[in-house]
Amino acid sequence: MSLFKQFFTCLGAATFALGMSASMAADKPELKIGFVNGWDDSVATTNVAAQIIQEKLGYPVKLQPVEAAIMWQGVSRGDLDATLSAWLPATHGEYYARLKDKVEVLGTNYDGAKIGLVVPGYVKAKSIDELNEYSSEFGGQITGIDAGAGVMRRAEDAIKQYDLNLRLMPSSGPAMTVALTRAINAEKPIVVTSWIPHWMFAKWNLRFLEDPKNVFGDAEHVDSVANPGLNKKAPEVAAFLKKFSWNAEEIGSVMLAITEGAQPEQAAKDWIAKNPERVEEWLK
Repeated sequence: MSLFKQFFTCLGAATFALGMSASMAADKPELKIGFVNGWDDSVATTNVAAQIIQEKLGYPVKLQPVEAAIMWQGVSRGDLDATLSAWLPATHGEYYARLKDKVEVLGTNYDGAKIGLVVPGYVKAKSIDELNEYSSEFGGQITGIDAGAGVMRRAEDAIKQYDLNLRLMPSSGPAMTVALTRAINAEKPIVVTSWIPHWMFAKWNLRFLEDPKNVFGDAEHVDSVANPGLNKKAPEVAAFLKKFSWNAEEIGSVMLAITEGAQPEQAAKDWIAKNPERVEEWLK
């Protein structure tokens, strides 16, 4: 056989193989994954998982931004196949208690989620019950986020239970991080309401104030929750989600990249490209 003929024979075989691969991928059902838009950790985790499911497992994925309550209802009804944004046991505990017979918890994708009062590393106060001692340094205030948020309700409780001489100042998540940025750049004391995972822990040296009265509750975990039908619809995906779990440094780097201007999909692709061994662990 001539080299010319061999080339086209091989090319034809390769084209056929690619066509078969594309056909197999096309035969796989589209998966709908819900996430809470505006939650940086939800956006980062969901996009990384979605890229792995698409690139490595061959399933088309549609991401659905929803409110937390709708997210849980969607998974229970099968309108959504899964979510990777279930904060348990406390934050989403009410949703889980009501729908636990209609959903399946596949596993924890982030352990050690926490809310509380946060300060830069250079701040002298170590505990919430020390804040009155340094009240003037903080300008007599705690910089908060949206009024009505869970961490804000707990912060109000903390002011009462610790008898703090500080006012809780509502703002928004972005406004809180702007205030934190300014304070850190000037090395001025500041105390804010926050949570982990959050990109700011990847950018600065921050710590939670100790909470002897446990007003903010114990640490939580973020779980991957699916409609029970996912096991039959996409067994490889269900198996992957059972293994998918990452740490604060990993999720923080993706959140920070998005905050600094990268599109979520691209930030996810970049992280996957830099961490092939980690991805393989989840796919074994």
